[in-house]
Amino acid sequence: MKEKKISFQAFICISILLIFVIILENISMIFPSLPQIFAPTSPLFTVLKKAAVYSLVAVSMNLLNGFTGLFSLGQAGFMLLGAYTYAILTVPSAMKEQVYYLFGGCAFEFSLLDMFEGIFGSAGFGGAVSMILACLIAIILAGCVAGLFAYFIGIPVLRLKSDYLAIATLGFAEILRAIFQWQKLGKVTNGANMIKGFPTFSSFNITDASGNTVLRLSTFVPFLISALCILIIVLLIHSSYGRAFKAIRDDEVAAEAMGVSLFKHKMLSFVISSFFAGVGGALFAMYVANAQAKAFTSVMTYEILLIVVIGGIGSVSGSVIATFLYVACSEWWLRFLDSEQYVGAIKIPLLRNGFRMVVFSVVIMVIVLFFSQGIMGNREISIGALFKKRTPRAERKQ
Repeated sequence: MKEKKISFQAFICISILLIFVIILENISMIFPSLPQIFAPTSPLFTVLKKAAVYSLVAVSMNLLNGFTGLFSLGQAGFMLLGAYTYAILTVPSAMKEQVYYLFGGCAFEFSLLDMFEGIFGSAGFGGAVSMILACLIAIILAGCVAGLFAYFIGIPVLRLKSDYLAIATLGFAEILRAIFQWQKLGKVTNGANMIKGFPTFSSFNITDASGNTVLRLSTFVPFLISALCILIIVLLIHSSYGRAFKAIRDDEVAAEAMGVSLFKHKMLSFVISSFFAGVGGALFAMYVANAQAKAFTSVMTYEILLIVVIGGIGSVSGSVIATFLYVACSEWWLRFLDSEQYVGAIKIPLLRNGFRMVVFSVVIMVIVLFFSQGIMGNREISIGALFKKRTPRAERKQ
């Protein structure tokens, strides 16, 4: 009964958050005189979209690194698989010759978007249904492809431990990136060129007959998908499988003595983490409006790992909070440090292109030094505490 109550409270909180995102995204259409920060092209919405995507990937990495105790650095590789799977499956057939012009067309002519448009139509309500179904199935398949690769990679790799596992998974991600840029696979991956023309977050904006936007949903969509995926991960962590993951993290010998199958549960955690990384990769492709292998470097994995460490290894709440803080600092709050600033006629020293990353690195070092366990450690934000009726101080003393 208590778990059902907490689940209901979590549902209410997520619903309120999503409604708030919709209002925030569309408030500039209702009140045009509001500051520029509420404009759809402002840094605020760039941060919200990217942070929503990165928070899912960070939580998926935390499931593996924080809750199972497996140090993996292959997240960028699984994101790459998800991004390419989504892009290839949703680019309309009519555009594939234009996208793959260097290779004389695409070897994979099938498009989920064309298939559903043939069933429901391409205009009006039918067109919206076609796009939603095509994108949803493509995102799920993106996760499945990443999970399938994780299964085959995991058979030899999961027998390694600690740094060896990290090196092996990092090597897998780098090899995968090189393969996807191989010109001989150009008819499928478009070589080193980007794949474009598929539905993005802005494709979900609702327009009228004149083409004017009447309801913006480009920020709501990544929030909705990420929230649902993170909720599934949280439910998994609190299940019997999650308890087995934590037992492996704490003490493999004791876990095995208690009947936990080490390889089975490590593989399960690895595949599930990779599945959600693949979903995150599909969302990242929608965010940047293209899929290109050179974007999924080891630097991306280190960014996600840094977010997990800052938030707290073993804390889902910490990963989400750290993601929004990290993205806001790197993409918005510290941007002024990259441009020259003057106080009257006096130029402020050091402010120039690249100085932002210096200050950002110092801030991260301070956080790591003074918060060795991250912002949240292994604690979580209690939703039940938000709804709990507080007892007045006078009554507590009695």
